[in-house]
Amino acid sequence: MRSISARTVSIVLAIVTVLYLVLIAQRSWELISTGDAVAVVLGVAIAVLPVIGVWVVANELLFGMRTAELGRALEASGGLPTDDLPRTPSGRVVREAADARFAVRQQEVEDAPDDWGAWFRLSVAYDDAGDRRRAREAMRTAIEKHAER
Repeated sequence: MRSISARTVSIVLAIVTVLYLVLIAQRSWELISTGDAVAVVLGVAIAVLPVIGVWVVANELLFGMRTAELGRALEASGGLPTDDLPRTPSGRVVREAADARFAVRQQEVEDAPDDWGAWFRLSVAYDDAGDRRRAREAMRTAIEKHAER
């Protein structure tokens, strides 16, 4: 059976989100066009949702594209981290192995704080350790450092 890529899923979800936002915008306009004060206020309040939604979707897609670009660049240079950590039967990375790898990646960043590749690898280490918030922060730093060079 052929697996569906994360990119395909992202594109499908973005399309579904855009369709949803278009429907919300239409309903908002219907309320605003009634002329009734309460409906207009509600329509304007609802109109804010599509604007925020488009901003969120665009930022997430841009983040994903930049991350993929960095991954390709790091792979071409031979610096892409390998996915060789031991896993539990459920597929999660063994915590002790993730912690040991994290310490190495953290030291790399401390030794070379302007190296975008080190930040990329630190992001992967955070992700392996299950800390998604810090993984995203480290990846944002990697993107910034890559853009500065």
